[in-house]
Amino acid sequence: MIIIPEYLAIHEPDDRLLDIINEKEFDDKVLYEKQSDFHNIKVIENEVGRFLHYKDTYQAGFIDTQQYKGNLPYINYFTIPYLINPKIKNILLIGFGSGKIVNDWEFLFDNINCIDVVDIEENIFDIAQKYFNFKKSDKVNFILQDGLVYLRESSKKYDLIVVDVASDDGIDERFLSDDYFNLIKHSLNDKGMFVSNLCSSADFEHKDNSFFRSLKELYNSYFKDVMIYKGDESDRVYYKAFFDLDERVIDITNVIFISSDTKMLLSDNYEKINKLGIDIASYVKDLQR
Repeated sequence: MIIIPEYLAIHEPDDRLLDIINEKEFDDKVLYEKQSDFHNIKVIENEVGRFLHYKDTYQAGFIDTQQYKGNLPYINYFTIPYLINPKIKNILLIGFGSGKIVNDWEFLFDNINCIDVVDIEENIFDIAQKYFNFKKSDKVNFILQDGLVYLRESSKKYDLIVVDVASDDGIDERFLSDDYFNLIKHSLNDKGMFVSNLCSSADFEHKDNSFFRSLKELYNSYFKDVMIYKGDESDRVYYKAFFDLDERVIDITNVIFISSDTKMLLSDNYEKINKLGIDIASYVKDLQR
């Protein structure tokens, strides 16, 4: 079963702002297109940047505007583990995207041994290198496999596991199952961190936001310490870059969970992340705990 993000909204958008979004036209140039076993893949370039496009959604890419240059902004939350443990050695990424976060991790973590990347899309690695300037290194291993199958069959342990697997249509409920969480915990080192990108209505406190409450209860039932980041900064950057708007229009936001069985403490050693062009302090402020 797929969880469709639009169905999680509680508040109706402002009609005036919605009209601005619906009327906005982008000068899209298709640089690459292919129908694979899993996706209708396009690489699109327009006045905002260059993006990996599955069906009707931007899956990854680079924004290149006067206000912001960099990854789709929600991915910047994936650098926050560096502020918790800069000595991470082994990383598992499920869901590859453009690959920029992988190169960012190689820059951030001085002790990195390996980054294992699992994705079901066989074309994604070549696309990342050709269209998104991904730099392959000996420390990066690409595994063509379903993420849950990999977790089930692998015996490796990781300091950091990051899962970002929203499909064309939404979130597969398999990635909220007991089996999934047990596999994640089995694949983490004792002090390892688990980062997951999900979504919810932006009104976390609303009585009807049962989905967010269920997520919070779920993660707290499996991990002793959970940080929850609401995508306020990533939404601000996104709406400004794409529509020149200074507010969220659709009542859906990214929810980034960072979880561990060890108490997590954030340092304020922002300098190295800032060198990547990320104003990480703005993202850290979105911590809901």
